[in-house]
Amino acid sequence: MAGTAGIRDRARTRWRDALARGWASTVSVTALLWPGAALAQPAQTPALSLPEVRVISTTPAPASSPRRAPSGRTSSPPARVSAPAPAPAAAPVVNTDPTVIDRDKVPSNTESLTADDFSRTYSSSVTDTLMQRVPGAATTDVQGNSFTQDFRYRGFTASPLQGTPQGIAVYMGGIRVNEAFGDTVNWDLIPTNAIDRADVWSSNPVFGLNALGGAVNIGMKNGFTYQGFEGEVQGGSFGRASAAAQYGVQRDDVALYLAAQGLHDNGWRLQSPAELARIYGDLGWKGDRSEIHLVAAAARNFFGVIGPTPVQLLDRDYRSIYTWPQTTRNEMGLLALNGKFAVAPTWTVQSNLYLRQFRQQHLDGNDANVERCSGNAANPLFNTLCLEDDGFPPPVPAKANFQILGPNNQPISCPPGPGNQCAVTPYGTLDRTQTNALTVGGSLQATSNAKLFEHGNQLTVGLSVDRSSIDFSANSTLAFIHPDLLVAPNSAIPGNGLLIHTLGNLGYSAVGLDARNAYYGLYATDTFDLTERLAATVGARLNIAKIAMADTAGTSPDLNGNHTFERLNPQAGLAYKLMPGLTVFGGYAESNRAPTPLELGCANPQRPCLIENFIVSDPPLKQVVARSYEAGVRGERAINGGRLEWKAALFRTDSSDDILNVASAIQGRGVFKNVAATRRQGFEAGANFRSAQWLVYANYSFIDATFQFTGDIASPNNPSADADGNVHVTPGKRIPGIPQHQFKAGADYAVTPAWKVGADVIVVGSQFYVGDQANQNDKLPAYWLANLHTSYQVRKDLQIFGIVNNLFNQKFAVHGTYFEPQSVANAGLPIVLTDQRMQTPVQPLSIYVGLRAKL
Repeated sequence: MAGTAGIRDRARTRWRDALARGWASTVSVTALLWPGAALAQPAQTPALSLPEVRVISTTPAPASSPRRAPSGRTSSPPARVSAPAPAPAAAPVVNTDPTVIDRDKVPSNTESLTADDFSRTYSSSVTDTLMQRVPGAATTDVQGNSFTQDFRYRGFTASPLQGTPQGIAVYMGGIRVNEAFGDTVNWDLIPTNAIDRADVWSSNPVFGLNALGGAVNIGMKNGFTYQGFEGEVQGGSFGRASAAAQYGVQRDDVALYLAAQGLHDNGWRLQSPAELARIYGDLGWKGDRSEIHLVAAAARNFFGVIGPTPVQLLDRDYRSIYTWPQTTRNEMGLLALNGKFAVAPTWTVQSNLYLRQFRQQHLDGNDANVERCSGNAANPLFNTLCLEDDGFPPPVPAKANFQILGPNNQPISCPPGPGNQCAVTPYGTLDRTQTNALTVGGSLQATSNAKLFEHGNQLTVGLSVDRSSIDFSANSTLAFIHPDLLVAPNSAIPGNGLLIHTLGNLGYSAVGLDARNAYYGLYATDTFDLTERLAATVGARLNIAKIAMADTAGTSPDLNGNHTFERLNPQAGLAYKLMPGLTVFGGYAESNRAPTPLELGCANPQRPCLIENFIVSDPPLKQVVARSYEAGVRGERAINGGRLEWKAALFRTDSSDDILNVASAIQGRGVFKNVAATRRQGFEAGANFRSAQWLVYANYSFIDATFQFTGDIASPNNPSADADGNVHVTPGKRIPGIPQHQFKAGADYAVTPAWKVGADVIVVGSQFYVGDQANQNDKLPAYWLANLHTSYQVRKDLQIFGIVNNLFNQKFAVHGTYFEPQSVANAGLPIVLTDQRMQTPVQPLSIYVGLRAKL
C-alpha cells in the first residue's frame, strides 16, 4: 500500500535523524573532553586497607564526595561501598559524615548497587540492573520495548505507562523524578553511565509521596568521584548501534563531570524502534567544610511502543503487533544547584534547588468502538456514526449524546452503499496526547551526629517543596484500520481525518487541562544507640499535596476543582547487631500517595478515558495509605579470599483505598477507582560473594499480592465476565500481573587476569492475566531465561565485550491481558480472531558486541 510505505519511509528517516543526533551528542562531548583526558590522572596515593563501616544515606539528599578519585574509575569512599575483598584485622573506620548512617543500624531491608554493577550489564536501561541484583525486584515488559519496562518492587510499580497506579518513589541526585502529571517514572531519561550508586529502600516515609512499596534513590557521579575518560561503542541484533562517553577531571577544589549516551535500535518486533539521546553534567566546588554542585541534564528519546498482541497473531508470526502506530517521544531538561555545608563539627546542612521541564507526545492507533446511530429513516440520527453505548453503566445517557461529530459539530455519515455500511467498515482512531510539565523544587535538610546522653545518635530534619505546572491536551482523529492493522485516514470513508467528539463529550472529546501541583514535605528521623549493639529509629513525615485543575478546552467544566490531601506518616524500628557481621532488624512504617491529576480527572465510569492519557471528568478519589511491617536478618563475613553478604526479610504492606485502573466497555479506555484494601506480603532473600576472581549472586522472592475486599470490578473483555462485564472479587484473590515466585542468579569468573566470563539466569513464576481479578481463567505460564556475557582486556585501557541475551532462544510471554476480538473483525485480517487473550512476547536470541576504552 503506497500510503503505508510512505509512512514507513518517513518513520525510517526520523529514526535515522534521531540516531544521528544521539551519536552527535556523544561524539561532541567526547571531542570536547578528549584534549583534557591526559590531565585527568593525578598521582595516586596507596589506599589504606581498613575494615569498612558500610553506610547508606537515609534521605534522598545528594551524598558528599571524597577529595580525590582514582583515574578512570568511580571513586567511592570505603564507608559507602561494599568492598570485594575481605577486611584485614585493623582498627575500625569511624564514619564522621552525619548524612550517612551505618547500614547495620537501619531497621529495614536495603540494597545498594555501585557503578560497577551497572557497568557489568553493558545495558542502557536502568531497570535491567535493578531487576537483576535486587531481591524482590522485577521488570514487566508491558509495552514490548526493553527501554520502557515497568519496575516492580514487592508488588508495587514505578512505570512509564500513564494509567498504571504508581507505588514507588524515585529520586535522581536528590530530585524527585516521578512525573508531575501521573507519578510515572521515565527510566529512559537516566543515563546509566553517569550513575554512581543506587539504593533501594523498602517502605520509608522520609522519601515522601508515593513510597508505598519503597523508594529508589539514584546517586550520580561528579568530578570528585570519577576522573578520567571512558568511551564505549556497541552494536548487534535488530540494528542496535550505541555510543557512550564519560569524562571527569579535578583541578584543586573544582571538578567537572560530563556523560553522554546515544542509541538506535530497530526493535525486534514490527514497528518498535527505540532512540535514546541523553547527556548529564556536573560542575562542582569543594572546600574544607562546604561543597556545591551545579548539575544539568537533558534527554530526547523516541519509542515505537507496541504493547501486547492477540495470541492468534503471535502463533502466525512471533513479531506480529496489534493496531499501530503507537509512538512516544520524551524530552527532558534539568538544571539543579545543590550544596552541603558543615556548619559545626557535628552538624551538616544540605540544600537543593532545581528546575525540571518534561514534555511527552504520544500517538496511539486504536480500534474505534462505533456503530450506526439508527437505521430508522425517520430518526434524526439515521445513518450517522455513534459511539457504541453497549456496556455503559446506568443510567445510560440518551442516544443523541453518543453521536460522533466533526470539528464543526457536523454529524458523520456512514459510507455510501446498501444496508448498514457503518457495521462493515473497520473504523479506528488516532489518539494524540501532549503533556508539558514544568517543576520547580527545593529541599533543605540538617543532620547531626552529636551524642545524646553519651549515646550515639543521628538526627535528621528536613523540608521539601515541589511545585509543578502542567499543560495537557488530547484529541482523536477518525481513521481506518488497514489489513496490516495500520490505523490511518482513508479518504474514501466519510469523516476520516477529522478531529471528532461526541455530542455529550462521552468517550471521544478534545481535552485541555491546566493543572497546578504543590507538594510540601516536613520530616524528621532519629536513630539512637540504646546500647553499642541496639539502635532504635523513630521518625515521621508530614505530606501535603495541593492540586488545582482547570478545563481550558471548554469541553469538561467538571474538571475544574481544587484538591488537598494531607497525612502524617510515622516510622519506628529496631536493629540489633548479634555479633560482628550479623544483624537482626524489624520495623513499622506508613506512607501515602495522593491521587494524581491524571487519576482525579478520570474517575467517572460514565466518562471513561483513554487508558494512556485522556482525562475528562472529576469525581473525588481518596489518597492511598500503606502500612508496612518488616523483620529480617543480614550478615557478612570474609570467606575464601572474598566477602560474602546475605540478607533475608519477611514483609507485609496493607494498603487502604488503593487506586486501580479499571477497564471500560469502550475498547482501550478505563477509569480509576478506590478499592477498600489490598495486601502485598512475602519473603525475600539474597546473597552475593565477591573476590578478586569471582562475583556470584543469588536472589529469591515470594510475593503474595491479594485483594482484601468483596465487590465487582469491570473487566468487559474477560471471557469469564458476567453479563454486565464485571468480575466478582473476594478477599484473597491475587492481583493480576504479579508473579508469586522469582529466582535470579548469576556469576562472573576471571578465567585469566584479562578474560572474564559471566552468566545470569532468571526464573519467574506464573501470573494471572491483567483483567482477571477474580482469578477465573488460566494463568500466564512460568518461564526462565539465561543470558551470557564476556569481556577481554586487550590492554589496560582497551576492552572488548560480548553479550548474548535469551541464550536458548526461548519463546514465552512476559505479560498478558484481554481484548475484544470483534473490534477488528472487518479489517481484512488473514484469520478470524476469536481468542480474547493478548500477550507481550519476550525478545528472542540477541547478540551484541562492543568496545570500551579508558584513558
